[in-house]
Amino acid sequence: MNNQVGLWIDHREAFVVFANEEAEDIKSGLEKHVRFSMSEDGKADDQRDRQFQTHLNQYYDKVIKHIASAKSIFIFGPGEAKVEFKKRLEGEGMGGLIVGVETVDKMTPHQIEAKIHQHFKQRVY
Repeated sequence: MNNQVGLWIDHREAFVVFANEEAEDIKSGLEKHVRFSMSEDGKADDQRDRQFQTHLNQYYDKVIKHIASAKSIFIFGPGEAKVEFKKRLEGEGMGGLIVGVETVDKMTPHQIEAKIHQHFKQRVY
């Protein structure tokens, strides 16, 4: 297995591509996170947000476990998840492996694979 990995990620799924291999899809099981206005006591909304964050953390842990053998990691995606995941990697002592973080729109698996292969083809790590 090649140790260069590219990762397109949002809150619902991650496409992981080890260089020279096909994409693997990891689903979070989450739908789009909707923030609700606070109720009078704020408890229901706080509980929903805590549940969302717990589920998101489990999802990020699953992705981290999947890429544990990586020596260089390129992260990209459309929203906040890429930055959250970067911080999560840094917290796990893997921040030094990150070779780039980029904002991109929704992409097909083929486009994701092409972008990752092109990224690592242009750079020597």
